[in-house]
Amino acid sequence: MFWTPELAYFLEDAPWPASKEDLIDFANRTGAPQQVIDNLMELEELDVEYEGIEDIWPEYENATEDYFYDEDDEENNQY
Repeated sequence: MFWTPELAYFLEDAPWPASKEDLIDFANRTGAPQQVIDNLMELEELDVEYEGIEDIWPEYENATEDYFYDEDDEENNQY
């Protein structure tokens, strides 16, 4: 299972808490990329309720902090 911030973004509006089946259904209905669906299918537990993307990808919060930056800050820091 390989997650990136771009892939995880497709689950931000998922109906949390959600089961594996609920998340796969949501991903299919919203047109998420096949990689998102493949990642969800690799989840082991069928009867677990996931509270958020962090339950699926624990590094999500750190990954988004590193990946998404404030472009305004970058413009203000130019020489």
